Amino acid sequence: MSVRVAVVCLCGMGASILGTRWAAAEDLTPDQASAFVVGKLFSYICFEGTAGMGRISTDGSVIGTIRIRGDGEMRFAALPPGTIRVDGGGVCAHLSGLPIAPCFRVQKIDNRSFRGSVAGLDFAYCDFYQRNQRTHFLSNPNSPPTTPIATPLQSMRLSFHE
Repeated sequence: MSVRVAVVCLCGMGASILGTRWAAAEDLTPDQASAFVVGKLFSYICFEGTAGMGRISTDGSVIGTIRIRGDGEMRFAALPPGTIRVDGGGVCAHLSGLPIAPCFRVQKIDNRSFRGSVAGLDFAYCDFYQRNQRTHFLSNPNSPPTTPIATPLQSMRLSFHE
């Protein structure tokens, strides 16, 4: 179950390759979603409590953190280039070990946030909020530097192969 949640959340960010209130949410095309999301830092929280922060690169790779269902420690996660890409007019995630490539609906909420959901399953969503990386790190200058609790390969095994 946690494998599916991790996939939904991280790929929801991929969906993000990607106003005002929910009622005014705007569905984005893959090109619009890409312009809105790629290269920007977003924090996210999902319908079942999973949360984290991350970004999608222009090569379709994803890097960030994840806390499954809001329990336990925040974990580092990285997905390789080509993971998030446009297929047949949709934004989809290509993950080894999955028999399908889930695609996503991306809805722009305002100029700094969007909702990513698994296409056809609107209840399985994550809300993403853009963060300014510089102010995020500068907002608490007295905090000790954080170190990842796992290497990318360890995180992939922990997050996707449990």
